[in-house]
Amino acid sequence: MGLDDKIGNEATEAKGKVKESAGSATGNESLEAEGKGDQGEAKVKKAGENVKDAASNIKDTFKS
Repeated sequence: MGLDDKIGNEATEAKGKVKESAGSATGNESLEAEGKGDQGEAKVKKAGENVKDAASNIKDTFKS
């Protein structure tokens, strides 16, 4: 994954935290759930990045 993807995922996670906090503070369960969903989405994408990075490292190890 490129740097742009990683930055985008961090932004999505931060946005989710803000939504969750705002929803919690105002009693808006829908906004709070949406924030948790955004955070979950970012975490799944990060996990995918980690798998791709690990696979790339393994591939590079066997090239040597």
